[in-house]
Amino acid sequence: MKRDAFNAKNAPQPRGGYSQAVRLEDFQRLLFVSGQIPTDSDDNVPSGFEAQARQVWLNVDAQLKAAGMSKADIVKVTAYLADRHHTMANREIRSEYLGSLTPAMTVVIAGIFDGAWLLEVEVIAAQ
Repeated sequence: MKRDAFNAKNAPQPRGGYSQAVRLEDFQRLLFVSGQIPTDSDDNVPSGFEAQARQVWLNVDAQLKAAGMSKADIVKVTAYLADRHHTMANREIRSEYLGSLTPAMTVVIAGIFDGAWLLEVEVIAAQ
């Protein structure tokens, strides 16, 4: 698969760990991971944003592994936050998980399905 991540010089530049665009060519598999919520397999919701965000990324990782993929295959992330005050913590924890990877990214402040959930994250991955 050929993957190009880029940021057009005449457009706004990204702030923190993502690319404005990701182009894929010659990929074999495409995986759409539904919004992962901050619950564990026993339906427990951790307390606080940071713990919930880490649980969400554990859930994303589990879905990727089940499909024979890894975080290195992520090309697009959409994060839904219940409150804009969590944006910096979200960026930090997302960066912990992604490291130097820079997929295309969108963050939306939205009402989340369950009032106990502070975020939900969906990804698209390709190989």
